[in-house]
Amino acid sequence: MSVRVLVVEDEELASEAHAAYVGRVGGFELAGVARSAGEAMRVLAGDAGVDLLLLDMHLPDGHGLALLQRIRAAGHLCDVIAVTSARDSDVVRRAVSQGVVLYLLKPFSFAAFRTKLEQYAAYREQLRGTADDVVQDDVDQLFGALRARGTGAGLPKGMSLDSLRQVTDALRRAPGPMSATEVGEAIGASRVTARRYLEHLADDGSVDRAPRYGGTGRPEVAYAWRR
Repeated sequence: MSVRVLVVEDEELASEAHAAYVGRVGGFELAGVARSAGEAMRVLAGDAGVDLLLLDMHLPDGHGLALLQRIRAAGHLCDVIAVTSARDSDVVRRAVSQGVVLYLLKPFSFAAFRTKLEQYAAYREQLRGTADDVVQDDVDQLFGALRARGTGAGLPKGMSLDSLRQVTDALRRAPGPMSATEVGEAIGASRVTARRYLEHLADDGSVDRAPRYGGTGRPEVAYAWRR
């Protein structure tokens, strides 16, 4: 049975991207998208089958952790992965204390997103195979599934999260495919630098790349964000 996921994210482009990402990971299906804390509560009130929340911390009508408290008070036991730009260590500590199982910092590639969902899926699978009366080894394996490091989640040496954010934002907002030259001009970087980030995103499946034919000479490669 697929894990049903509710995306709680107020930014339109980010919510669309996260929803699309969910659909690309096997074993997961999108239960819905909520753009505010209030909308998330309404969705959960009408759908008791949500297994997992992808929760942003900065919502227009309250903090994500305040929403999580409301969710627990209402009796919802769905698991939560924080998907947020909140880097304050106190927020991270409070998230852990409130039962957030994983924490994914924006911006991120599809590979990093997929890794978190695969870690969560491994945890659920491990939990299903665990006896009601656990021993220490069972507990260690359950927590180990969440802490396992996936491959491809980090950035290659020399790349920065800020530059990755600029490249992804440029592609998401573009009306059509962009070349490395166009992306470089949009973010104030060289074509070579832009191309390195674009190729990284293409390799992990976040963007599509295809030749673009124009005038004479060799076609250039154009990149488009996968919707």
